[in-house]
Amino acid sequence: MSDVLTAAEAQCAARRVMQRCDELAAISETVGQLTRVYLSPEHLRANRRVGEWMQEAGMRVWQDSVGNICGRYDGHTPDAPALLLGSHLDTVRNAGRYDGMLGVLSAIETVASLHRQGIRLPLAVEIVGFGDEEGTRFGITLLGSRGLTGTWPSDWLSRTDADGVTVASALHTAGLNVDAIGDAERAAREIAAYLELHIEQGPCLEQAALALGVVTAINGARRLNCTFTGLAGHAGTVPMSQRQDALAAAAAWMTRAEQLTLASDPHLVATFGTLQCLPGAANVIPGEVRLTLDIRGPADAPLDALLQQLLDLAQTIATTRGCAFNAEEYYRIAATPCDNALQQRLSDAVTAVQGRNLRLPSGAGHDAIAIAERWPVGMLFVRCKGGVSHHPDESVLTDDVALALQALWLTVLGYR
Repeated sequence: MSDVLTAAEAQCAARRVMQRCDELAAISETVGQLTRVYLSPEHLRANRRVGEWMQEAGMRVWQDSVGNICGRYDGHTPDAPALLLGSHLDTVRNAGRYDGMLGVLSAIETVASLHRQGIRLPLAVEIVGFGDEEGTRFGITLLGSRGLTGTWPSDWLSRTDADGVTVASALHTAGLNVDAIGDAERAAREIAAYLELHIEQGPCLEQAALALGVVTAINGARRLNCTFTGLAGHAGTVPMSQRQDALAAAAAWMTRAEQLTLASDPHLVATFGTLQCLPGAANVIPGEVRLTLDIRGPADAPLDALLQQLLDLAQTIATTRGCAFNAEEYYRIAATPCDNALQQRLSDAVTAVQGRNLRLPSGAGHDAIAIAERWPVGMLFVRCKGGVSHHPDESVLTDDVALALQALWLTVLGYR
């Protein structure tokens, strides 16, 4: 019995993870691309293959009532609560092969190492391959993880995909019982904590020349539809000093908002993603401009404070330029802090295998958002080339995966 996963063992396991990522990437509804959406035939095929790998790792395997593939490696006692590991198996359209899958397959290797050495922990170790994190098919996210927490909204079953197929119909076609959705819910006492390994989806680890980092929080987000209303006029006849140019007001706001955000907390980000000018003619001063603001950060209080500053700034600019400003929030999700104790466990493990650790927030959403509503969550990030994700160019290094496996091994073994 060993307290370490040797470099040679980790390299061998990492190569297997990479090969299995390639194998899963071939399970796609589109030739030459990776697209695998919730409850599609490809999703169910991926579940079966992952279930086979779980069985080989010594786990009892089942597919739950919302389409998650699950495995359990018992602890000292059959009824012990579980340390839950995993991520998701669905993808966006024309995806990369590591977002989600890397976390599931790395978890399987961790359990396989426990099984080979005959190690049982006071906790069971469970793995879940969540069925829907991306929301690609039905436009609603976290269906798999919200199955575990028992928080499916009542209207989800009637939501439709692009072909008019409802979630209820998709469940039925997949051989799942619509009336048994609640069976996927896990009691609070059954799970001790959740750990998710995931590619970073950003450039911070690469810029720091580090393979691994520990997530502090998953960013909260606010999205707003904003409008500057001025006065349209002839581009040639209205003097510059007498204009109420809505686009000029919007441009001034965007520039100042970027400066204000840069000067605030370095983990806060603001994005103006769309812009529409009306009436939209080359020879007419814009009388109305519609634009969207997306603002994100790892803690709600600083995030809301910055948002208020930006809105106050927009109002001041509009008034100065003889325009009106209006904003309407249409999306809000709270920041999800990772558990402090799990952060420390992961940080100690990362420091042990790479010499130092970087703590950083996640700008993207994860299944941990839903799971954190009921259980402590921790996340381990793995460097990805150029910070690219949700794209076929998504890339990770085998050596980085080997280090991640060593860190995950130390973290799990710490529960012994």
